[in-house]
Amino acid sequence: MAKVTAMDVYRLLPQTNCEDCGEASCMAFATKLSEKEVDLAKCSELTGVGFKKLNDLLAPVVKEIIIGKDDKACVIGGDEVLYRYEESYYNQTVLAIDIPDDLDFNEFDEKVKAIENTEFERTGEILRLDAIALRNKSGDPNKFADCAKKLKTVNYPVFLVTFDPIAMEEALKAIGDERPLMYAATKDNIFAMAELAIKYQCPLTVFSPGNIEILKDLVFTLRSNGVEDIVLDPGTLTHKAIGNTLDNFVMSRRLAIENKDENFRYPLLGVPALVRLNNEDDEIKKGTMEATIASTLMNKYADALILKGTDIWELIPVLTLRQSLYTDPRKPQAVDAGIYEIGEVDENSAVLLTTNFSLTYYTVDGDLKSGNTNCYLLVLDTVGKAVDVAIAGGQFDGKSVADLIKDSGIEDKVKTRKMIIPGLAASLSGEIEDETGWDVLVGPRDSSSVAEFIAEKF
Repeated sequence: MAKVTAMDVYRLLPQTNCEDCGEASCMAFATKLSEKEVDLAKCSELTGVGFKKLNDLLAPVVKEIIIGKDDKACVIGGDEVLYRYEESYYNQTVLAIDIPDDLDFNEFDEKVKAIENTEFERTGEILRLDAIALRNKSGDPNKFADCAKKLKTVNYPVFLVTFDPIAMEEALKAIGDERPLMYAATKDNIFAMAELAIKYQCPLTVFSPGNIEILKDLVFTLRSNGVEDIVLDPGTLTHKAIGNTLDNFVMSRRLAIENKDENFRYPLLGVPALVRLNNEDDEIKKGTMEATIASTLMNKYADALILKGTDIWELIPVLTLRQSLYTDPRKPQAVDAGIYEIGEVDENSAVLLTTNFSLTYYTVDGDLKSGNTNCYLLVLDTVGKAVDVAIAGGQFDGKSVADLIKDSGIEDKVKTRKMIIPGLAASLSGEIEDETGWDVLVGPRDSSSVAEFIAEKF
């Protein structure tokens, strides 16, 4: 599917250059619309049929589905391309944790707290879980509804997991106004689930394990009956059948993007938690396999996943992979250049140099802090490139370091004129000394040894 260009958008704008949108011209506004940098609603003169036509043009190939409301809301879908290098992926894969409704109240509350407390920082971003999948394991509609009520006070969107329309409606009576994701419609319950989805205005998942032809027929049936917000679950077959699962996920997304099949232009959901079903492995193996399947499905277009494990060792690789997948490959991750103070600094503190590539900066920052180091960290603007790449690309050289020293004002903060440069930049030590007039110490290649190096030299 060809990318929508600024000219495609401009042709459908009023072309009055009224500037109400905050841009200097309709062409400037069109350019930002085509790059998804502004909202079409900012155009005050585009209404009615004209607005709908342009909104449809700008709509992503895979429909965006909102789960939850207000501050609990999350968005899934919205992909335009099959391959990340073509364009950024936009809405992160939503990670939901399974909670069965047969737990006693204390166990239920502990499970919720475990989800709430799961977070860690990586390259300046706090990584967290996103949703709770409440499963009607008890088979009791009233118990399902009671647990759903308890989740109204939790700051997460909810997936309601049951194939029983009676249990689903009881839960929707309790929490339907918060737009939970209904899971799931099958060939056996599709009309009852469709009726509930329309009545409560909630998104509905379609489940057809291992058969995307039936999946297509079910989606067509839902669309024909007025259901608009649909999520697809082609089935998560595990162990030796995982290859079939991947084939179905890939085929579903190809049908959406390459074939523009209206019955597949919806987000995909996978359930890695199923790897634990009828599995006699120990908990470590189960958790490892669940994380592996989650990561694999995320790489193959899953927009939402239901997991069971909450151990941080299992979730860290999944959350880290997600962060990497959903960064824009066209825009390097970078921090602001300048001076950063580590610990308690004074005029005799060491000065350390690094680049503004996020992963490099936060690795060095973490190693310095864990070593209880007191120093100034000078961060050079290398347009988000790591040390060796920036040297090869010409962003890291003696002149750029001299400019950083001048612009940052570091010479007003320290009496010494000694700087520690990364071990990978050893070849530039002489050039930096010539350009800056500072003494250069070549530090270790691995920042884990920097704290010890500074303690020895200073």
